[in-house]
Amino acid sequence: MMKKFLLTAALLGVSFGAQAHDPSESNALMIDNAKQTLGTIDLVQGAKGVLIIVDLKNLPPGAHGFHIHHKGDCGDHDHFKNAGGHVTDGNTQHGLLNPNGPELGDLPNLIVHDDGTVHAEIYAPDLKIVGGTHALLDADGSAFMIHDNPDDHHTQPIGGAGKRIACGVIKKNSE
Repeated sequence: MMKKFLLTAALLGVSFGAQAHDPSESNALMIDNAKQTLGTIDLVQGAKGVLIIVDLKNLPPGAHGFHIHHKGDCGDHDHFKNAGGHVTDGNTQHGLLNPNGPELGDLPNLIVHDDGTVHAEIYAPDLKIVGGTHALLDADGSAFMIHDNPDDHHTQPIGGAGKRIACGVIKKNSE
């Protein structure tokens, strides 16, 4: 019951006030297509996944597809295609609601407030920041991606989420 509550809260972008967390182990500085900084996403390693703490501004209001892409490269600002596709184990399809999914990089939509801000905490199971299988900081890194439209959580390959409007390379805090 508690797992369902926490997942529902994450899907709705609910935060429960100031929470005590371990200091983030890594983060991503998010930029838009015009190279403007939107804020940061912090990551904290958990026992069986990664806690993702989102704190962004200057985004278009509404729901936006949110994923982790398998290459840490946001250098092509017009389209962010250098980041590749979603982090995956190769045995699943895109979509949190897909019976053959989800991919490891599939996340709930971000719900951006009318003032352009979003603050959310999301737990991504089965991922690691460093070391072992499904590490985000592997040889070619990883990146967060925000899309123009919401993700419908089942249509291939990206749930109809559309254009890539923001990207952030995941880096170790010491970098």
